[in-house]
Amino acid sequence: MAKEQNNRGRRERDEAPEFADRLVAINRVSKTVKGGKRFGFAALVVVGDQKGRVGFGKGKAKEVPEAIRKATEQAKRQMIRVPLRECRTLHHDMEGRHGAGKVVMRTAPTGTGIIAGGPMRAVFEMLGIQDVVAKSIGSQNPYNMIRATIDGLQKEASPRLVAQRRGKKVADILKRDEAPAAPVEAAEA
Repeated sequence: MAKEQNNRGRRERDEAPEFADRLVAINRVSKTVKGGKRFGFAALVVVGDQKGRVGFGKGKAKEVPEAIRKATEQAKRQMIRVPLRECRTLHHDMEGRHGAGKVVMRTAPTGTGIIAGGPMRAVFEMLGIQDVVAKSIGSQNPYNMIRATIDGLQKEASPRLVAQRRGKKVADILKRDEAPAAPVEAAEA
């Protein structure tokens, strides 16, 4: 009896949602066969932990729930990690491309919110970004928009990564040109 309760507790812990998922698109496709038409469904799902990891997946099946389940599993396998600034926005502006899809993503000040179109918004929400301005240029196909967004996010580099790659300290990378300016009185005298 105690063993059974222990297993149930473990099962409930395993089923606790570690990742949030968002259904972006569902497509009904048909195949014409001798007896008529056979319908199937294709699902596009974005999955993320809302702390800097995100992935997307596609699933196809005869029933909608099965297609969504397959897409979710594929998305969990294909997750990427994206460095975020202050856990709320991007480190720098960037653009991503895939096929005819092109997206432009810009960092934003606190309180801006997510200004982005449908599929891109799903990626940012699952990633955990709170402030970003994004624009999709070109293809409006949700598959291409998500792939272009992921492509752009993979290009992002945090100051820590840049410093590590260049063999410098983070402070050296973030330091602005702080050349001492000539005092005004000294210049006039």
